[in-house]
Amino acid sequence: MSQSPMSDRLAADLRDAARFIVMHPLVAAERHPDHFALIRRNHQRLDQWFTQRFGYRLQVTADTARLHKAMAIPRRRPLRTAGTQPRPFRLPEYRALALILAAVVSGPSIISLRDLVGAVRAAAAEAGVEHGQESSDRRALVTALRWMIAHGLAAELAERVDALRDDEEADALIEMRPDRIAMLPMPVLARSQTVDELLDRTESRRSSRAWMRALLLEEPVVYRGDFDDAEWSELRRRLGQEADFFDEMFGLRIEARAEGVMAVDPHGQLTDVAFPSTGTVGHAALLLADALVRHAASPVSREVVTAMTAEFAAEYRPYWSQLAQDPARLAAEALELLADHRLVELGDHDVVVLPAAARYRVEATHHQETML
Repeated sequence: MSQSPMSDRLAADLRDAARFIVMHPLVAAERHPDHFALIRRNHQRLDQWFTQRFGYRLQVTADTARLHKAMAIPRRRPLRTAGTQPRPFRLPEYRALALILAAVVSGPSIISLRDLVGAVRAAAAEAGVEHGQESSDRRALVTALRWMIAHGLAAELAERVDALRDDEEADALIEMRPDRIAMLPMPVLARSQTVDELLDRTESRRSSRAWMRALLLEEPVVYRGDFDDAEWSELRRRLGQEADFFDEMFGLRIEARAEGVMAVDPHGQLTDVAFPSTGTVGHAALLLADALVRHAASPVSREVVTAMTAEFAAEYRPYWSQLAQDPARLAAEALELLADHRLVELGDHDVVVLPAAARYRVEATHHQETML
């Protein structure tokens, strides 16, 4: 029996909301009004889904939705800078963000940029963390603030924080959202004093169905080596149920091979970094994936990868950016993109090609036409 139109519409709304919140774990109503309304309207069903199936927790207030993903830690999921060309956060920027959050989580809600800089330096001194007045420190602060503004954690009321990059006396008026800032940390962080303790707490959740399901959702692909024998058998045994869950919630399709399992989005949108992708790095990464799969042996030395990239750069230089003039740098950036998608594993001197890379091997097709 087919579903009624209302049931079909509800299912579509739930899927749209689930896809959005899993991609944007912090949703501010003023920045995403339509999706926030959808999430808030379906809060109870969504929370039930995420809690029972993934071990996540969905928190919704009058103007904010926060999905706490406490079950699995993705291997390569950095914060990315705000702007038209996002890049992964660097260590000084993570440090600056943590210091800002620590300085303002208890208020005030309105603060000047100069007072904020002073509060950050005080928080750094209290924590025994290095943070000074160098231009690099100021740039890191601005990057962190721009990320907060982009995610609805702060807003510029007068002047712009960017001026701090070049002028240590620059000032601006900033509105902070301590209520949203308090929602950022995972609950497990409050119970962990060290990084090792945090990882141990996450590790203790292994072997649960929710943990395996979360890993399948958060990682581009999971491999046989990610699990012990019992875990792998359990995952394979329940693939039918997993396929139903992933289709119902996200419209994802489960693909299983002997080497691993992946959740595939037919629309190619449920990802923070797309692949295949456009641009010089994206094109070079796709060409490298094919070349590495065809290479006679794995691992492949970095020197060989750079040589491959140099050949591609010579062929496509008229169409690529100036990055093509530096094959070593282009190779490094392309490899990082492939590693983000678990197509390769990077060592200090070599590259291990992983099974999912074979999906991007170019197969030549020959057509023979006859005239009758």
